[in-house]
Amino acid sequence: MAQFRVCPQSGLYFHKSAESLMKANAVAAVVFLLLAGVLALLVTLTRWPTVHLLPADAFYMVLTAHGINALLFWIIFFEMAVLYFASSTLLRSRLATPRWAWLGFWLMIIGAITTNVAIFQGASSVMMTSYVPMPAEPHFYLGLILFAVGALIGCFVFLGTLAVAKGENTYDGSIPLVTFGALTACIIAIFTIASGAIILIPTFLWSVGLISYIDPVMYRIVWWAMGHSSQQINVATHVAIWYAIAAIVFGAKPMSEKVSRGAYLLYILFLQLASAHHILVDPGVSSTWKIFNTSYAMYLAVLASMIHGLTVPGAIEAAQRKKGYTNGIFEWLRKAPWSNPVFSGMFMSLIMFGFLGGITGVVMGTEQINIIIHNTLYVPGHFHATVVAGTTLAFMAITYFLVPVLFRRELILPGLAKWQPYIFSIGIILFTLFMMGAGTMGVSRRHWDMSFADASTILGMTFEYPGTAKLMMGIVGISGVLSIIGGAMYVLIVVGSLLFGKKLEASAGFWQNFGVPLADSCYSPTRPERLGRPPVIEEHGSAGFEAPGTFVLAIVFLVTFVVYYFINWKYLASVWPMS
Repeated sequence: MAQFRVCPQSGLYFHKSAESLMKANAVAAVVFLLLAGVLALLVTLTRWPTVHLLPADAFYMVLTAHGINALLFWIIFFEMAVLYFASSTLLRSRLATPRWAWLGFWLMIIGAITTNVAIFQGASSVMMTSYVPMPAEPHFYLGLILFAVGALIGCFVFLGTLAVAKGENTYDGSIPLVTFGALTACIIAIFTIASGAIILIPTFLWSVGLISYIDPVMYRIVWWAMGHSSQQINVATHVAIWYAIAAIVFGAKPMSEKVSRGAYLLYILFLQLASAHHILVDPGVSSTWKIFNTSYAMYLAVLASMIHGLTVPGAIEAAQRKKGYTNGIFEWLRKAPWSNPVFSGMFMSLIMFGFLGGITGVVMGTEQINIIIHNTLYVPGHFHATVVAGTTLAFMAITYFLVPVLFRRELILPGLAKWQPYIFSIGIILFTLFMMGAGTMGVSRRHWDMSFADASTILGMTFEYPGTAKLMMGIVGISGVLSIIGGAMYVLIVVGSLLFGKKLEASAGFWQNFGVPLADSCYSPTRPERLGRPPVIEEHGSAGFEAPGTFVLAIVFLVTFVVYYFINWKYLASVWPMS
C-alpha cells in the first residue's frame, strides 16, 4: 500500500518509495560532484602556467575523469532526483514500479564506478568525447552503457508515474509547469540515450575486437547527438528549477503558462540541433546542413531560452510588485531575499546562463565565426558558463530547499550558506570570461602545456602565445580555485547537514491530514487530497506592462548580444582579410 507523508514547512507530499529514491540519487550526485571538484582542482592547477602541476599522461587521465564525472554522473544523478520529485511529489502520486527505479539507480552506480575504474587504471584517457580510432578499455564503454540504461529506466519510471497520477486522478487539468519542464527533459533524455546506444554499443564491440572498423566521421556525428543533447537535458531541468524556486520563494505564477509550455516544446523540437556546432569543421557534412542547423533551426531553441529568461524574472517581479515593491524600476529586485541561497543561487544561475552561456553559444554556433574559436579554450569557457554557472548553480540552489524538506535536516553553517552562491558565482564568472578570452587569443582547448616545451625539445620548434594570453590563463587558474572553493563550501554544508544537522521533528500540525498519533510511523496509507487546477489569470487592457524591470533587463541582454555578435564578425574580418 502506498504511504505518504506531508512536509509541515512546505505542504509537499512525499511517497515513501519516491522519497528514498530522491535521497539516494541526490546523495550519489553530491558524491560525484565532490570527485569532479577534486579533479577540477588538478586540471586548473595544471592549466595555470605558473603552477603547471601534472605531467601530460596524468593530466589527460584527470581531464577525462573530470569531464565524465561533472557533465554526466553528478548532473544526471541529480536530474533523476528531480524527475521523481516533479512526478510523485508535485502530483501527489505514488511512484510507478519502485523496484524498477531501484534497478535503474544501481545500474547507474555500477556503470559510473566501472567507467571511473577504467579511467584511473590509466589506459582510457580519451576525454569525454572518446573519439575513435583512439581506443579506451572495454569496461570504459561498458560502464557508460550501464549508466545510460539505468538512466533510461528512471525516465520510463517517471513517465509511468505520470500515467499513474493521471489514472488515479491525483490532479485536475494539465500537469504543473515544473512537471512539464521535467517531462521535456525526460523526452530529450530518451533521445540522448538512444543516440548513445547507437554509437557506444558498436564502439564497445569494436574495443573487444568483434567489430573491425568504425568510421570516425560518423562516430562524431552520432556521438554529438548524445554529447551535446545530454547538456540540453540540463537546460530543460534547470529552467524547471527556476520556475519552481520562483514559486517556492515568492509564490510567483508564470506570466503565461501557454507561452512557457510553448517554449519547452521548442526545446524538444530544436534544441538538440545545436550539437551541429561541434562538427562545423568536419569534412563529411555539407555546408547546407551545417548552416541550417546552426542558424535557422537553432535560433528557435535560442528563442525558447529567451522566453524563459523573460518569464521567470517577470513572474518574480509581478509577485514582488503585488507585495508593494513598486517604487522605481528595480525595487522588486533590490528588496528580493538576496541572503537566501535558494533565491540568490537561482537568480545568478539565470543571469550567468543567459549573458555568459547563451550569448556565447549563439556566437560559437555561427558557422563563419566558429572557425576563429573552434577547438580553443573558448569552447570549455562556454560550456562552463552553461553547465556550471547555469545548471550546477541552479541545482545547488534547490538543494538548500530540499535538505530540510526532503531529508528533514536543519542546515548547518547558515552564514556560510548565504555566501556560498556568491563565492562560487564570482569564481565561475571570472573563470569563464578569461577562459573565453584566452581562447579568443588562440590558446588550445586540450593541450596540457601552453608553452609547448615538448615541441621545442623534440622538434627544435618554438612557439609563444601573446603575453596577454598568459596573463589570462593565470587569472583562469586563480578564479578556478575560487570557484572550486565555492563548490567545496556547498559540499561541506550539504554533507555536514545530512550527517550532523539537527533532525526536524514532526509538529502537531504535521499529522492533521492523516489522523495518526505522533508515536506512529510518519507515513500514512491515506492518499492525499486531489491537487486542484490552479487558477488561470489572463489580464488584458491598458493597465501597463506588469514587469517593466524585467523588460529593461531584456533590452540590456539584447544590446549586449548584438554588440558582442558584431564584435566577433569584426574580429573574423581582421584575422581573415579579404582582398
